[in-house]
Amino acid sequence: MRSLLRSLSLAVAGGVLLCNAVFAQEFPAKPVTLVVPWPAGGPTDVAMRAVADAAQKHLGQPIIIDNKAGGSGTVGIAVMAASAKPDGYTIGQITVPVFRLPFMQKTSWTADDFTYIVHLTGYVFGTYSSTSAPFTTWKELVDYAKANPGKVTYGTPGAGGSLHLGVEQIAEKLGIKLTHVPFKGTAEVIAAVAGGHVMFGAGSIGAAKPLVDAGKARILNVWTAEPRKAYPGVPTLMELGYNLVIESPWGVGGPKGMDPKAVVKIHDAFAKAIKEPEVIAALDRYEMTPNYKNTADYVQAVKEQIVIEKALIERLGLAKKE
Repeated sequence: MRSLLRSLSLAVAGGVLLCNAVFAQEFPAKPVTLVVPWPAGGPTDVAMRAVADAAQKHLGQPIIIDNKAGGSGTVGIAVMAASAKPDGYTIGQITVPVFRLPFMQKTSWTADDFTYIVHLTGYVFGTYSSTSAPFTTWKELVDYAKANPGKVTYGTPGAGGSLHLGVEQIAEKLGIKLTHVPFKGTAEVIAAVAGGHVMFGAGSIGAAKPLVDAGKARILNVWTAEPRKAYPGVPTLMELGYNLVIESPWGVGGPKGMDPKAVVKIHDAFAKAIKEPEVIAALDRYEMTPNYKNTADYVQAVKEQIVIEKALIERLGLAKKE
């Protein structure tokens, strides 16, 4: 009996030591999941896969993409905040609607429910229409909208997103009424524009470029501070007289309370990834330019963005009723 008890004790002790050894393994000891809150095959998904492929080489473990689309890029991130452990093994793309929607409606998260790891880049936004639309320039679209209130339809990748509110800001300045049609992602918006289901789309102009190159769409304006060399003759909002620059920066974050050591390793892997030529080429394909910010600078940028978003929502009268 003593021999049996001694054997059992040794087995238990060995199991404890084994468990401790597993838990003591240095991060990362297994694959990391990267939540992409947009549909598979869209411009963000393609860009994020290129970044992840490069980052996993520096991280030393595979990075697995998990597409959870919806809510202008907030559904997947909300799920991450609510259910993922802060151990570094689940991270996701953080976009501006994550900061904005809590001011517009009741949400299961706030901006404080995330660990901000590294800022990577941003989208170049603009509007584009089918070549079959009853206008060929932004001015003609505005004239048509004034003559046909509410009849001009436009698509974006979701209500409450930067693109939706961007168009509404422009419409507010012009005193015109447009009808918004939300979709789950940019690919759906492009298909709707190409098929004539909406009269114009707002989105990443890089993603719309294949449609433009095929002669099926035209870029009407861009929302950057300066004109884009790739689209000569296409006016910025500033050039159109709206005094607006609308950008949408994004980065990578995780659940609140992440282990600082895991944050450092993930940050370093992604910071190295966006310097690689194949990643720069993938971002450039969709008119994205690397815009690196380290963890501390990213946290500060988020604080500043939250102030901007709160003021915008209040000015447009879209703040939730308490």
